[in-house]
Parts: sequence; structure tokens; C-alpha cells
Amino acid sequence: MSDIIQQYRIEKEPYYRPVSDEVELYEAAYSVRMPMMLKGPTGCGKTRFVEHMAWKLGKPLITVACNEDMTASDLVGRFLLDAQGTRWQDGPLALGARFGAIVYLDEVVEARQDTTVVIHPLTDNRRVLPLEKKGELVHAHPDFQLVISYNPGYQSLMKDLKQSTKQRFGGLDFNYPDHAIETEIVAHETGVNAEVAGKLVSIAERARNLKGHGLDEGISTRMLIYAGSLIATGVDPVKACRVALVRPITDDPDMRDALDAAVTTFF
Repeated sequence: MSDIIQQYRIEKEPYYRPVSDEVELYEAAYSVRMPMMLKGPTGCGKTRFVEHMAWKLGKPLITVACNEDMTASDLVGRFLLDAQGTRWQDGPLALGARFGAIVYLDEVVEARQDTTVVIHPLTDNRRVLPLEKKGELVHAHPDFQLVISYNPGYQSLMKDLKQSTKQRFGGLDFNYPDHAIETEIVAHETGVNAEVAGKLVSIAERARNLKGHGLDEGISTRMLIYAGSLIATGVDPVKACRVALVRPITDDPDMRDALDAAVTTFF
């Protein structure tokens, strides 16, 4: 395997706590190389899940953070000029297709629709990637798989995947885990005890109930891990929660007061 792709191998097992049968379903999907779509709120574990599965399957993982300025060339590749003249550089899709990596397009709907259509030939029975500028047709390596993710809560009619794209993927729904599992995750990731982790989860659950009632998004599991990590270093829990949970998600004074009150209820 090319040295270029070796850097994308995950050497150490990423911690992931299964919530349901998502691990078994993903393994089955990978066995038939089905492209997969992961849907769920921000910070609920989608990226960690993909990292864990890539490690479990022993495959390199190439992650692309999608954005509205991303072009098809950013995904496929382009010619570059250097001291020796012009050379071709594969983009992440071409690299993954050549060498059998899992390519993960995170928040794929942030990319323009005219950019995301380049994935179509890779996500049906053809499993090819045309490099039109280079005049090459890359046949996907047998181990190649494409995975995309997005947060349905952020979608509008202007920002959504085409049906012609959606129907090329299998789908897994993700959400924040139930109280006991999320407490276990926070305790494991931060080193705080189960009591402190449970209090952090309770604060998050209150905030999530405010989604759509003053908050665009609730407190994520990722944010709880930030707060727990601060507490584990000796930061006062109330201050840690203000820094990691309350201040990042809202600037509204009344909402901040409500969330601060929830923090002081538990700490």
C-alpha cells in the first residue's frame, strides 16, 4: 500500500460505546460496500463512530470537512505547478478510491450540490471515479467505501441532498444516548466519577428540551466531555459548565440565565 495512504490508518482504538445495533449494521453494510449516510445532531458521536469502525475493519480513514466553498477539484484532484513543471495531485476521493480507504464526507450538505454530484459514479454499481481533467477513469479498490454525515436539524430546502444522491446510500440515525449510556461515555472520556458525569448529562437534557424554544441546538455529548475534562483538572464545576456548556451555545442573556440556573441546580 502506498506510503501516502498509511498516514490515514488509525493505530489506536477510538473509544465508542454502542447505543443500539449500529456496529453490526455498519459491518453488514461494509461487507457489501454499501455507501452509508449518518444522520444526527452535532456532537452526538457520528465522527467517532466512523473512526471506530475504520479501526475495527482495519481500513484507512480519509475525513473531509465539507464547506460551501469546496469545489469538485477539492474532492477529485487537480494539476499543480512545482519546480519540475505540472503534476497531478489526487484529491481525497481519488486517493481513497485508488487505495481502498473509507472516505468520510462530514456535513456533506454544506457543499454545493454541483460539487457533491461527483460522488455519484462511486456510489452505484459502477464504482468508478472519472478524473476528467486527467483523462483517467479510476476503478474503486475493492475495500473502498464512501460515508457521509449531516445534521438534519440544520437542513432547509436550499441546503439538502438531492434525492438522486440520498438514494445511493444506506442510512443510520444517531442521537444523543440515553442518560445511563451518556453518563458512562462522559465518565470514561474525562475521568470524572459517575455522579459528576450524571449531573452533566442532566444539565444537557434540560438544555435539549429548550431546542426550538430559544436554542438552535442543545448541549452535545462533545461539550459534556469538554466540561468534564475541565472539572477533572480541578476547575470548579459551575465555572467549567459556564465555559464549556453555556457560553458557547447562546448569547441571549435570558437563555444564559436559565442555563446557569440549571447548572447551579446540579452543582
